[in-house]
Amino acid sequence: MLFESSRVRLRKMTKEDTELYNKWRNDLEVMHSTNPSLDVYPMEATKKFVDHVILGSPTAKSYIMVEKGKEIPIGIVSLINIDYKNRNAECIIDIGEKEYWGKGYGSEGLKLLLDYVFYEMNLHRVCLKVFSFNDRAIRLYTKIGFQKEGNSRQSLFRNGEWHDIIHMGILQNEYLRNK
Repeated sequence: MLFESSRVRLRKMTKEDTELYNKWRNDLEVMHSTNPSLDVYPMEATKKFVDHVILGSPTAKSYIMVEKGKEIPIGIVSLINIDYKNRNAECIIDIGEKEYWGKGYGSEGLKLLLDYVFYEMNLHRVCLKVFSFNDRAIRLYTKIGFQKEGNSRQSLFRNGEWHDIIHMGILQNEYLRNK
């Protein structure tokens, strides 16, 4: 598996990334579009989360996205709820360094993850959830080939309004056909 594109390299997340992850996880601007709870997490809570959920789960894999030119960690892509029997998983992406937003790094990182998922892991389906107000992410996922599969209507309260959570998915043959 080649874990790099022209500008992005993926590397496995390690315990050494906990402090950086805690910074991203506590940046409300970063989490506004991806985290339903918008809580502030003390370092100890993040350490436990990284140890048990990110690194300690047999049904999750997380990779730090590194900008190759400067070797700067810029975000994280993860697979969660990996179901090997039914060949399904859910993916999550967060660009933690805001100066890299809107410049195609998320697209490159997500495509690297999907290449791994469909070529190496041979999964059949990947799904994700996106907040209905996150137009930039919805455009990215649609461009890559994800299709809307449903809504959780008005399940997120943000900025004084109710928003849907949109469920999207992509199948292995759809992704490989569009490559």
